[in-house]
Amino acid sequence: MRIKELTIRNFRSYQKATTISFDNLTTFVGPNDIGKSSILEVLDIFFNDGKGSVKLDKDDINKFNAKNGDNDIVITISFSDLPPTILIDDTNETTLKNEYLLHYDGYLHVKKVFKGASTTASNIKVSIIAYHPSNKECCNLLQKKQTDLQKQVENLEIDCDDKRKNALMRSAIWKYYEGSLELKESEIEVASKDGDIKSIWEKLQLSLPCYSLFQADRKNSDSDSEVQDPLKEAVKHILSDSALQEKLQSVTKRVQEELQQVSDLTLKKIMEMDPEIAKSLHPKIDVANLKWADVFKNVSISGDNDIPINKRGSGVKRLVLINFFRAEAERKQKENKKSSIIYAIEEPETSQHKSYQRKLVLALLELSKHDKTQIVLSTHSADVVKCLQFENIRLIYDNENGEKQIKMVEKQVLPTPSLNEVNYFAFSDYSEEFHNELYGYLQSMAIDEDGKNYGEKEFDLWLVKNGCKCDRTWIKIKRNEEKESYKTTLQTYIRNKIHHPENPLNNKYSNDELKNSIETMVGLSRNLQKIDQLGNNLAK
Repeated sequence: MRIKELTIRNFRSYQKATTISFDNLTTFVGPNDIGKSSILEVLDIFFNDGKGSVKLDKDDINKFNAKNGDNDIVITISFSDLPPTILIDDTNETTLKNEYLLHYDGYLHVKKVFKGASTTASNIKVSIIAYHPSNKECCNLLQKKQTDLQKQVENLEIDCDDKRKNALMRSAIWKYYEGSLELKESEIEVASKDGDIKSIWEKLQLSLPCYSLFQADRKNSDSDSEVQDPLKEAVKHILSDSALQEKLQSVTKRVQEELQQVSDLTLKKIMEMDPEIAKSLHPKIDVANLKWADVFKNVSISGDNDIPINKRGSGVKRLVLINFFRAEAERKQKENKKSSIIYAIEEPETSQHKSYQRKLVLALLELSKHDKTQIVLSTHSADVVKCLQFENIRLIYDNENGEKQIKMVEKQVLPTPSLNEVNYFAFSDYSEEFHNELYGYLQSMAIDEDGKNYGEKEFDLWLVKNGCKCDRTWIKIKRNEEKESYKTTLQTYIRNKIHHPENPLNNKYSNDELKNSIETMVGLSRNLQKIDQLGNNLAK
């Protein structure tokens, strides 16, 4: 199963119901404190009922709603890639479609309500929102016991192949009312003590993805147990396995029995030589509190010259932690027999060199291609965004009314995703980095038109030909320290000042000049793209 859409309501800054679409790899971008981390954390709450990495409390309720008495946090996820069949018991095989448990869009919609932000089981309401029969004669078949279903089949004189199978009886009854089912969106609670709906949910839970969250503020200090050495932390997890615990207890018992025999024989021999001393000796064989983890205390991942991880640089420590997290998430998935897994990582770029950022994201992109894997990220890194496709990126922002908005990032000017371009169009952020990207993009278009435009002067002439003004003077310092002055465009002037800050002969451009230059290049790029598109259409 995979996440298709997530809807959040009344969680932190998500006051109103906000729906977010997901891809195989989905990355959230936006300014600080806009709600990126909240999305990753609300998923942890949904999948782990507030008992995972994120603990739910009343401070998570939206403050405005709380003042108005609305204290229920609502999280709804629609799932795709659903199991083809569900075996409720040894014989009762059925499908979600046949049980009318799918929404009209064909996906499974699961809604969880955390009343008062409580994670106590009695305060968590779980429902399936489905396009379900509303005819009062057949709307609650999933909640009926077998005897009630049998009675209804008999009263209606319906043919049913096997009255011992609830799914077959429900199907026969719904077929009887075909044409008058009155299908409509319905909310079906899955915590019912009667009927098959609870059993269906128990089986569905086994098919839900295993969700693992690696948080941006995860400790990576010397004292952190995982940084001290992830293998030592892994030993604790491995030894906590119930089956392994039974084997270890068996070993403990065997050792205890053998030690008892040795001590008894020793005391017997002492008794032969000196009964008084023998009576004063009492062998103590206490292995009940044996710390098996101490047996493996020397396991470690160390670098050259046996330098421990916690003494390496923060980037290396973070890299080890992220990949330990990936390994542990995969282990938990297999341990819990989950069919799929979701890796959620906040700001994977933290403490990482640019080359490592790219390698990590490319590895996650490759991982996301697996049938049973999804990746969810949040980032502030332009290098991370450059590795992605447009469909991988979601922009979070507040509209003019202060309402949370999340939309897919679409292609604007640049041919590949750019965080600088996203920030420009979303937040009017005029950055030097975006100026560089636009300048390079236009230069590539000029070179495609004529290879001679590779040179600065030739490209500047191309810019003028396409509407830019050549009204600036750039002073160049040659190797023999001679000075050369020449006219240039504002775009090339700013580009040169960015790349040659060591040249003191040219004044720094103003923010208004940077803005003007960027807007000119954006307009030029769009005009050229329209011309290209027109040419392509005529060619067809």
